[in-house]
Amino acid sequence: MPIRILTIEDDAAIRRGIVDALTFAGYHPLQAADGNTGLDLATTQNYELLLLDLALPGRSGMEILRVLRAARPTQPVIILSARGEEEDRVAGLRLGADDYVVKPFSVKELLARVEAVLRRSAERPRDIREIPLPGVVADLARYELRYDDGRRTELSEKEADLLRYLAANPGRAISREELLERVWQINPRGLTTRTIDMHVTRLREKLHDDSEKPQIVLTVRGKGYMFAGGNCKLKNAK
Repeated sequence: MPIRILTIEDDAAIRRGIVDALTFAGYHPLQAADGNTGLDLATTQNYELLLLDLALPGRSGMEILRVLRAARPTQPVIILSARGEEEDRVAGLRLGADDYVVKPFSVKELLARVEAVLRRSAERPRDIREIPLPGVVADLARYELRYDDGRRTELSEKEADLLRYLAANPGRAISREELLERVWQINPRGLTTRTIDMHVTRLREKLHDDSEKPQIVLTVRGKGYMFAGGNCKLKNAK
């Protein structure tokens, strides 16, 4: 079955060019010409990648991205925009875009970016929304922990992403390098950082997972970290 790619672009000529290029490359394109229609398609349809313009009639591209990230945290997105300034690129990437292509762009460049993001996204974990754990439920869709006594604690986006990746690979020791590459989207080669360890420490504190004798996120000496949350039943997005 062809890979489905949704394009939200108000410029008819650009949208037609993208759709034709995707079709010729063997993809199955979906399309919307405004932000309201685009948001509806983005949150109700099944597709593997979203190509999203920022300047749209109706809902803006940034609004669509915010709503989409809350509903589908791991949905791959490439922003297409004439706004090439650094602050715009940073804003889009901080909201969770996987790539940012500045107009005008060539079909060859766009297809190369599409292939790269699809290749990376194929290695992402399942879109896990909830993880029931001893004494607490990790609600990754809402970025929070709900304790049995009724209290709640917020999770940062990276804490949720880290827990989701670990939970999607239960019983497997995952290296810090893999976590940097898959969760942080950073090339770990030659990089020395304590970011992973700091996030694991904070995550354990919020999960009430004893750092001396952890039961949920284990340290595997010489290898990395492993999820051992028991026989919890993961709830995935539909």
